[in-house]
Amino acid sequence: MRVLALRRLLTALAAAVLLVAGAVSAQATSPRAVQADKGPKPTVVLVHGAFADASGFNGTIALLQKAGFPVIAPANPLRDTAGDAAYISSVVDTIPGRVILAAHSYGGVVITNAARGHANVKALVYMGAFAPDKGESALQLAGQFPGSELGAALIPRNYPVPGSEPGTDGYIDAAKFRAVFAADLPASQTRLMAATQRPGSVQGLSGPSGAPAWKTVPSWYLIPTEDKVIPPAAQRFMAKRAGSKVTEIRSSHVVMISHPDAAARIIKAAHAATR
Repeated sequence: MRVLALRRLLTALAAAVLLVAGAVSAQATSPRAVQADKGPKPTVVLVHGAFADASGFNGTIALLQKAGFPVIAPANPLRDTAGDAAYISSVVDTIPGRVILAAHSYGGVVITNAARGHANVKALVYMGAFAPDKGESALQLAGQFPGSELGAALIPRNYPVPGSEPGTDGYIDAAKFRAVFAADLPASQTRLMAATQRPGSVQGLSGPSGAPAWKTVPSWYLIPTEDKVIPPAAQRFMAKRAGSKVTEIRSSHVVMISHPDAAARIIKAAHAATR
């Protein structure tokens, strides 16, 4: 009887050991554990374009932060292509881990140049943005395909440049701002946006881009099909050339404001594919 009881005890102990080992193994191979092994999420750097500021990313930032992403949305100087890219590059210099650079409109020109020389930039995300090749400018690409209403809506304003010729800023006419820039947002909101818009310098919008980072860094493209600033055909052309993974959505130019969920989703997709 004692031998039989001992055998039963040993059998129960062995079963318990196997049960615990199985649980440990399952935990080690669970998606959560695998993700933990990958380390922290990359920092998302969001770069705005002309006629806007970083607050346009507020909805997208809230969704990304909720998902655990560190986010920085610096103020793009909007002065000239080389200088703006150098400034955003200096922001990336301060980030020790992996980075996803995402941009709207002219900000796409900036990240195309700012990503060069940064091995920690793992993905580029263009959202209603320019993805120029070397020598191309934002204004050139906007006019390369029919459909842009930006040129007719711009109001030039000169500003003094000490020791140099006056520069020229471009503003969108407040009366045309909503129709051209953000037709799917409430008029009460676009009136505020028009009043607080940050101008783009003609020098920056017409400045030639350098060697594009999208030739070596994987890219994603969110194309708003109702864009009246950068024609969707132009965006499809740039996305195809860059080999970007494309998502199209019915939206005005400010896709990250009217559809922050879509903007956050494509950034998350870039992370999932590059981690």
